[in-house]
Amino acid sequence: MDMRDAAGRWDALGSRDSSSRHAAMELIHQEVMKRIETMGPIPDPQSSSPPAMDDSLSSDLNALLAHVLMLSKRCPYEDIRKKCTCLLQKVQDVGVRIPRPVGNGPSRFIPEKEILQVSKLDKRIQSIFEDAFAVLGRLDNISLVMGFHPQYLENFLKTQHYLLQMDGPLSLHCRHYIGIMAAARHQCTYLVNLHVNDFLQVGGDPKWLNGLEEAPQKLQALGELNKILAHRPWLLTKEHIERLLKAEEHSWSLAELIHVVVLLTLYHSLASFTFGCGINPDIHTDGGHTFRPPSLSGYCACDIANGNGETKGNVSELSGEVEVLMEKMKQLQECHDEEEASQEEMATRFEREKTESMLVVTSEDEECVPSRDVSRHFEDPSYGYKDFYRRGEHVPTLRVQDYSWEDHGFSLVNRLYPDFGQLLDEKFQIAYNLTYNTMATHQGVDTSMLRRAIWNYIHCMFGIRYDDYDYGEINQLLDRGFKVYIKTMVRTPEKITKRMYDSFWRQFKHSEKVHVNLLLMEARMQAELLYALRAITRYMT
Repeated sequence: MDMRDAAGRWDALGSRDSSSRHAAMELIHQEVMKRIETMGPIPDPQSSSPPAMDDSLSSDLNALLAHVLMLSKRCPYEDIRKKCTCLLQKVQDVGVRIPRPVGNGPSRFIPEKEILQVSKLDKRIQSIFEDAFAVLGRLDNISLVMGFHPQYLENFLKTQHYLLQMDGPLSLHCRHYIGIMAAARHQCTYLVNLHVNDFLQVGGDPKWLNGLEEAPQKLQALGELNKILAHRPWLLTKEHIERLLKAEEHSWSLAELIHVVVLLTLYHSLASFTFGCGINPDIHTDGGHTFRPPSLSGYCACDIANGNGETKGNVSELSGEVEVLMEKMKQLQECHDEEEASQEEMATRFEREKTESMLVVTSEDEECVPSRDVSRHFEDPSYGYKDFYRRGEHVPTLRVQDYSWEDHGFSLVNRLYPDFGQLLDEKFQIAYNLTYNTMATHQGVDTSMLRRAIWNYIHCMFGIRYDDYDYGEINQLLDRGFKVYIKTMVRTPEKITKRMYDSFWRQFKHSEKVHVNLLLMEARMQAELLYALRAITRYMT
């Protein structure tokens, strides 16, 4: 059963009507058993010369079984989970090896038991997951981890749906290909694989996946925009925009270009979130399952390399971490009430923080999760952040009063990509304002000062300055270890490890750390987007 031919059957499993789900499941059950019969006698693993098997038939069946395994674990409907579990058991009973999940849940960093499980949900999460499953035919690991924050997840999924599936300037397959290009820039195989599958499902040309040079010239021309936005967006000029808009038969329209920059900035920042939360491959994709029997060890090599199984250290060392941070917030608030720094002093503090952010070096000796080479999807692999700060280049200052999302970027996006500016704005606002008024075990805490410090520190690293903000607060609220984590997340997310994730805010809950990663993702996206939209505005005026 070809996945595209069978799309209707899989799609029907997302129906809220139980009889439709039942009928679709029956068809899938029949198809699986028919495939097994077609393969003939099941080889005896003890035999010295087992009969030859058709590799293509075996591969198709394995793909089918991997999809059934995913449904048995991730479908938001209990009846389908149970039927899929029974189907896998039946397949195993006739002597066919079935797949099992690899890894410990959706994240390498967060214990599976702490991530909302699809079988134990409140009504709001259940409804959000059902909607997502109906649209995508899956519940991916990113959504499961974002499930800690239902308000944000709901908006994120709505934005994704509009950007990738609704009517817009770009064709569906081009949208996914641009997502592949952006995710590959940070070697994010999770997102690359996700969009390779989606690209093929909407009819994309498989030849394009051999490398960027196999894609149309028009898409190849986005290579420079992709690398500049990912690593040094302040270098983007109206000349870059002009080259894309005036490339004769390979030129982009303004509306298409807005769609492009939103996709690029979204997937650069989503790569940050993916690495920052240690997202594992989805069960049905490469790396998410195996047909090999379980090993004796509870950890795989990648777990050991990334510090899984390590304890968080001496509890006595952690005591008081939250209280110290809360006391600093209280003192800063009192200072606000008493006096305000001069504009000159505020500008000096910003420049000092911006310069220092260049010197907060990430740990170079941390091991990265091994991943297959994805460099064929983008140009100039050597172009990155490391060589930039080592050469001592200066990041110019962009004052928000001169060009901001609220006053300039929002209206430009809404004009050229109707209604999408509103969706993006809601996503930024939800991430920035999201609060449960808690810090670890403390209730009734105003966290606005801390959230603003994190957001503004990220924008400061991109040279973006808020005239009304005292950047001296950042050093008070964000310690050096946390700054190293933020900088790595935003600039070289592929270097994030479990050890780095564990080392910041050690007394805080995983849900609070995921909240931090949402802030980092959205602040990064808005910073990149501001520079892209400013360059487009300058071209237009």
